[in-house]
Amino acid sequence: MALRASAIMNLPLHGGHAPAYLVRRMVKLSYAISKAIIDEYGQPEFLRRLSDPLWFQALGCVLGFDWHSSGVTTVVTGVLKQSLNDDVHGISIAGGKGKKSTETKKDIPKLAEKYYNLSSTKIDNLVYASRMAAKVDNAAIQDSYSLYHHVILFDEHGNWAVIQQGMNPGNKMARRYHWISDNVRNFVAEPHAGIISQYKSPNTLDMTSTDSIDNQKICVDLATSDINNLKSSVYKVTTAHYNVEKNTLDKWIVRDNSTSEYKTFDKNNNNLIEQYQMPRRLDWNLFKRIYDIQPRNYEQLISIQGVGPATVRALSLIGQLIYGTKASWQDPVKYNFAHGGKDGVPYPVARKTYDQSISYLSSAIEGAEIERVEKVQALKKLAEYSTKMFNHE
Repeated sequence: MALRASAIMNLPLHGGHAPAYLVRRMVKLSYAISKAIIDEYGQPEFLRRLSDPLWFQALGCVLGFDWHSSGVTTVVTGVLKQSLNDDVHGISIAGGKGKKSTETKKDIPKLAEKYYNLSSTKIDNLVYASRMAAKVDNAAIQDSYSLYHHVILFDEHGNWAVIQQGMNPGNKMARRYHWISDNVRNFVAEPHAGIISQYKSPNTLDMTSTDSIDNQKICVDLATSDINNLKSSVYKVTTAHYNVEKNTLDKWIVRDNSTSEYKTFDKNNNNLIEQYQMPRRLDWNLFKRIYDIQPRNYEQLISIQGVGPATVRALSLIGQLIYGTKASWQDPVKYNFAHGGKDGVPYPVARKTYDQSISYLSSAIEGAEIERVEKVQALKKLAEYSTKMFNHE
């Protein structure tokens, strides 16, 4: 029996709220399913499951949220915030949508001290993880999606998972970013458990790619050296951009990834001109502060308060255009993470992995302390989700 992909999860931006009756049902179901998973496998495994974008999507469908839209993220995490009981599940959740997404710095210490008596070091690590996950997805990865939703879940040992979402007003789509503490050894070295989005964005600067390591190093060197030299470099690049017609950028050669050939950067290549656009405004007081701090590596550099997309982009472009250290311009989004994608992109469908994911959630439903009719309904939703994702022939 062959298995082929028939759909990719899209996340169009949808407004409004889930009906109250649905939220009540979702809270009840998520309480029971989460408890079944944690009782059987422990808190770290539950966090790992939430860091799988497709498993998260399947959970949303099982709970009753049938629309594959941006609301899956906000509703499911909102429901988990209501259903997860610190005494029962041993997992706390902080953050949310809009203003709530910025309250994790205050909420994490309160929850960690109240329920788990975590050490100050572990609390600081949780606060740092929350802050850096947001900083990376807003600044180090420049994919045109601005974060508006952020939650962090953590257990009594300090294990954590981050789920956050950005929106792109241009294509009216959302993009969800998943993090898990197991995967993160360095916040600027391909740290994601997964990123789900319909589109790959053109001209995406990805400073977390392994292809950007040399560029990261030159960025640190630039930021910790004489600020007047940095100003001079910015002026050179900016002047060149405003004089493209004079071919002042012809000496810079860049790779056209679509053809694996090198092309001259000139007025006839608008895509590259857009890609290498220097920010118009830079905060030189910030650069003075960075110089005073003297960060030792790229993670320390972007962790500095005030370092945002403009700073990251300016340093990267100088490193690329003047010093010849390339950065990655490939969108790091993945489509069907654990299970592969349509036509083998990003890789062929992994039947075994897919079946294990569905089986795992099915077992959790069977073991949940809910009425039989609710189990049947939940399993039916899971089957419907499976059918939408894949056609069994």
